[in-house]
Amino acid sequence: MLSLSCSMSLISRLLCLSVSAAISYSGVLLGISDLVSQKLTGIQKIQLRRLVLKVVQVNTIPVRAVRGCAKAIVSSACKGESENVANKVVLITGASSGIGEHIAYEYARRGAILALVARRENRLQIVANKARELGSPEVIVIRADVSKDEECKHFIDETVNHFGRVDHLVNNAGVIRVDLFEDSTDIASIMDINFWGSVYSTHYAVPHLRKSKGKIVVISSVAACLCTPRLSFYSASKAAQICFFESLRAEFGPDIGITIVTPGVTESEMTQGQFLPKIEMPWMPVESTETCAKAIVDSTCKGDMYLTKPSWMRVGFWMRVLCPEVFEWCMHSMLVNRPCTHQNKDR
Repeated sequence: MLSLSCSMSLISRLLCLSVSAAISYSGVLLGISDLVSQKLTGIQKIQLRRLVLKVVQVNTIPVRAVRGCAKAIVSSACKGESENVANKVVLITGASSGIGEHIAYEYARRGAILALVARRENRLQIVANKARELGSPEVIVIRADVSKDEECKHFIDETVNHFGRVDHLVNNAGVIRVDLFEDSTDIASIMDINFWGSVYSTHYAVPHLRKSKGKIVVISSVAACLCTPRLSFYSASKAAQICFFESLRAEFGPDIGITIVTPGVTESEMTQGQFLPKIEMPWMPVESTETCAKAIVDSTCKGDMYLTKPSWMRVGFWMRVLCPEVFEWCMHSMLVNRPCTHQNKDR
């Protein structure tokens, strides 16, 4: 029998799917086409607008009542269901900066015990000190490279030997490279860290998570669904990650909860001052890392299956599903033929 939180999540997703399939996306698509067309010639603008109007069928239905109903059902069901993580052991990979750092702070505010993992030990010490100030009763730091199987085994064993258990595993460590496929180098490292790093960590943590009825948090990316140009290997690594953990969730059933997070563009070393200017999209709204981290921990504690933050990024997914021609045309127009290369170490 499905748990209450899983049942409500399923109901919510089915309602949203039904509503989203019926409503008109013409306004959104036309708005996007207007934005893109600022970089185009007069003839190209006309061609884009005609393509949007040809693909999109205008439908109007009273969706507010349906959405309100879905929201009321889920809110009512989830009330009082959030997990108390005080004194629970949370292991976070890629905790030296960005989303991982702020997830550590959010867990610390809730009184969780932390094991922080990354390659930069000096940065981990700074994060650990602040986490203690915010309320974490105990924090350990472990220098490790998640792309190496033996190092993943080491930090899981060290955490269990020190605390005696693991309650939450946050697979956050990741790298990104922004370049065209034909210009790509060092391809293997992206998959080694983004995909295999989370697989290795999970493999060694699962026996301990079964004992504690724990949870796994997977920090993937909206790029896994949007398949953005210049992010081919990054998108592929994140898509593989999602498929892997969806399969595990079906295997584990209620024994281990899995929350898959697909963030959009957030403030981090991957984006601040480098990522958006490199791909020439300075207009792209950037989500606060603190806001994103709080939403991730809230969603995990409620037992949600999925979280997309910011939520408006779902529009891109529906645009790709319903109007693939328009979506790919926009992506190609905005992101191709602009030289850029960038990589960072920990999210």
